[in-house]
Amino acid sequence: MLKNRLSATVQGWLLLLPAMALLAAFTHWPAVASFIDSFYSTPRPRRPSRFVGLDNYQQILSDPVFWQSLVNNLWFALGTIPVSIALALLMAVWVNDRIVGRTWVRMAYFTPTILPMIAVANIWLFFFTPQYGLLEQISAAFGGTSHNWLGSKETALAAVIVVAIWKEAGFFMIFYLAALQSIPPSLGEAAALEGASRWTYFRRVQFPLLMPTTLFVLINAMINAFRMVDHIIVMTRGGPDNATSLLLFYIYQVGFNFWDTTYAAALTVVLLVMLAVVALVQYGWLERRTHYR
Repeated sequence: MLKNRLSATVQGWLLLLPAMALLAAFTHWPAVASFIDSFYSTPRPRRPSRFVGLDNYQQILSDPVFWQSLVNNLWFALGTIPVSIALALLMAVWVNDRIVGRTWVRMAYFTPTILPMIAVANIWLFFFTPQYGLLEQISAAFGGTSHNWLGSKETALAAVIVVAIWKEAGFFMIFYLAALQSIPPSLGEAAALEGASRWTYFRRVQFPLLMPTTLFVLINAMINAFRMVDHIIVMTRGGPDNATSLLLFYIYQVGFNFWDTTYAAALTVVLLVMLAVVALVQYGWLERRTHYR
């Protein structure tokens, strides 16, 4: 018996070994290496890397572009997370009902999700193009004036927020739709017999049962808000005047454009710590308000 149990244990670990090796090589080790590199200076042709302690982190505190990128990212998260989740929930409730052409509506909502972010950015570049873009054509038809949506500091960040919402809402809808379809129909029938309105049924029955899905979607939306960089590179490259520079884009700039790899490593560590704190707060606060069936 003991031999069989030992053999099953060894076999199980051997099956997990390839996935664990890839996870360690491409996720855990890069994180540890970035943390170690953040305490060194960037090597140059005639100046090898040396230990500098907390100098890179002190530089972050006095870096105006970092603080601008952080504020931009917070506004980006505030603009994308609640709107994309609310839209996803609304779309899921809508396509979960027996409506005409339900399959086609689901496909239309989900289509932006399967498109690469580079393709999405290029599509929306056509929409935002001054004088010739789709928005400009619609605005001109109603007598509006031409506006450079991506070239103005007042509207550039809002424009990229719209692109992110359009891309993400359909992805989150799939999780809500799967959760809605797992709710027993008997609950809806009981609510109808009691004379509950659809709003009451959603607020009192469906939404509480969707809280585990909401927690999962919220954490993913938060991570996505701080890791999106593709459409920024294509559409604005952080401009104008760093108005759309997000933290990951700034890390990319520092690491690959300015070739200050250890400072980029320090910025990466700060970003990872921020995401870890946010995830812990979300789990600690929402987990108590989540009902698991």
